[in-house]
Amino acid sequence: MSASAVEPNTGVPRDAAIDPSRTVAVAGTGAMGRGIAQVALVAGHPVRLYDSLPGRAAEAAEEIGARLDRLVAKGAMTAAERDAARSRLHPAAALDELSDAALVIEAVVERLTVKQELLRALEEIVPDDCLLATNTSSLSVTAVAGALRRPDRALGLHFFNPAPLLPLVEVVSGFATGESAAARARETVAAWGKTPVSCADLPGFIVNRIARPFYAEGFAIHEERAADPATIDAVLRESGGFRMGPFELTDLIGQDVNEAVTRSVWESFHQNVKFTPSLLQRRLVEAGLLGRKSGRGWYDCARGAERPEPHTAPPADPPAYVVAEGGLDPAPQLLEMIAESGVTLRREPEDEGTRLLLPGGGQLAPADGQTSSEFRDVVYFDLALDYRAATRIALSAAPHTAERTLQEAIGLFQALGKKVSVIGDVPGMIVARTVAMLIDLAADAVAKGVATEDDVDTAMRLGVNYPVGPFEWNRRLPQGYAHDLLESLHERVPTGRYAPSLALFLHTSAAEREGPDS
Repeated sequence: MSASAVEPNTGVPRDAAIDPSRTVAVAGTGAMGRGIAQVALVAGHPVRLYDSLPGRAAEAAEEIGARLDRLVAKGAMTAAERDAARSRLHPAAALDELSDAALVIEAVVERLTVKQELLRALEEIVPDDCLLATNTSSLSVTAVAGALRRPDRALGLHFFNPAPLLPLVEVVSGFATGESAAARARETVAAWGKTPVSCADLPGFIVNRIARPFYAEGFAIHEERAADPATIDAVLRESGGFRMGPFELTDLIGQDVNEAVTRSVWESFHQNVKFTPSLLQRRLVEAGLLGRKSGRGWYDCARGAERPEPHTAPPADPPAYVVAEGGLDPAPQLLEMIAESGVTLRREPEDEGTRLLLPGGGQLAPADGQTSSEFRDVVYFDLALDYRAATRIALSAAPHTAERTLQEAIGLFQALGKKVSVIGDVPGMIVARTVAMLIDLAADAVAKGVATEDDVDTAMRLGVNYPVGPFEWNRRLPQGYAHDLLESLHERVPTGRYAPSLALFLHTSAAEREGPDS
């Protein structure tokens, strides 16, 4: 092994995980700092806790010990393992007690100067092979490391809250971060049982950048008075397959926290319209309605409070038959399901169009970014992750849409075992619009070198519990579906928000060139 392949003075390979015998230090003992310390401790490291406020580190050590007790009570750890872990946990009264650390992770307040001063002080006391990491979620890692003499050993390790439970860690390389430092951090995180993903130091990293439309589109649909929060949440859960909808999720996160992240990303991108914060969410924050921590946000979060029910259409008779024109992309499953339901299915394949003709003369079409108001008698239905597994489907209709057409559409989906939510006539509906925007931002991020497609999908699944990553979802859709839907949205809402990125256009064009007719 060459000298350049080992860390100075240690003989340790540069890309090897930090040995469990070596100390990991955590500076900052709030919720994130305590969680990260627990992860390193359970992985077998001696851990030193430091906080600038006297007594806070000892307090944090006591709480971590109590968490270990709960793990023993649940059978997730033995009493002997707990006792050994406690013996390795040491609160530090002064910064120089971290001088033997092989890795220091700072989790102090999100202020650039505070983080820079802390890392600069640490640089003077830790060994040459010590990695200096920031857990920032909103600041530039490059800027945090900019005050150091050796910024090559500084990087971001962005854990997600609660750190002991969530598996994802974004390993963020600043402009000066050495590849050996990043590789060693990735190996260490993996050795701790976490899933590392590599990303460049660009605003929002992976998750906080790409996740913005999940919140923003739900809020915008509500602002457009197309649906209430409970209905939007239910459609994204029961049709889109998401664990939680944007309104209930931001009540859990905290409206102030979520809005601050959105605003930070928006400002970091020079107020790019694709990241514009929600005015309604800003009003919630101004009113102190922060979600669970204040007792009320979008919903009444008080214990025992009754949750509003999503709009669900009353029972309607199914149509005697439907006529399918085309393959009904992106919902070909529905044709099989209709045939199985007892509703007569007639097929009339056509080169253009993908829709169902209803007995009353109306049409039922998948969301494509257009509106029912543009046509004589059309009802749109929303995208689903899996139409068989979905328990709810959203429909939209114009005020002039024939009532018989709407009732036949409702009855058809009810015959397929679905609850039906009728929403206002907004282009792209709920799931289709949200997913198309997620795909667009993901394609743009990869094109700009933020991360690979695989790491993006992994990050979105593990960091925010999406049912599939945006690239996987895009592969399940017809070629160009997301791009074409966004183009239609952009024609109807020409602010630039929905203009498909060049990256999505090129991604779509490449897929078409690779098709069977190329």
